[in-house]
Amino acid sequence: MSRGAKLAVVEKRQAARHVVSHPTIAEHRHLGDIKTHIVNISANGFMTEGEMPLAKGERITVRLPVIGRIEAHLIWSLGGRAGFQLERVIRLNEFNQMVEQLGGSPPPFGRR
Repeated sequence: MSRGAKLAVVEKRQAARHVVSHPTIAEHRHLGDIKTHIVNISANGFMTEGEMPLAKGERITVRLPVIGRIEAHLIWSLGGRAGFQLERVIRLNEFNQMVEQLGGSPPPFGRR
């Protein structure tokens, strides 16, 4: 019999997130350019700070170093932060180059 916590939400993200500070402009098909600030990134998504006038599921295009233009869709938003999933997983060698250019810090100890 298990005595562990019964959590209602299961952490399903597998990719390590790197802390970065990357001001950028997101392109939206109806709203045009939206200024945003990426604060962490993984091979399959990123989080922004700042208000995003988008609904869950809406798509934006961002320009990332090494990667270039890539599309992402909004997964969640709460309190001035928003999480996006990239249209494709970034290859490891490109991801590492990008994080290095962004001056990203490694993920916290114990995090995959």
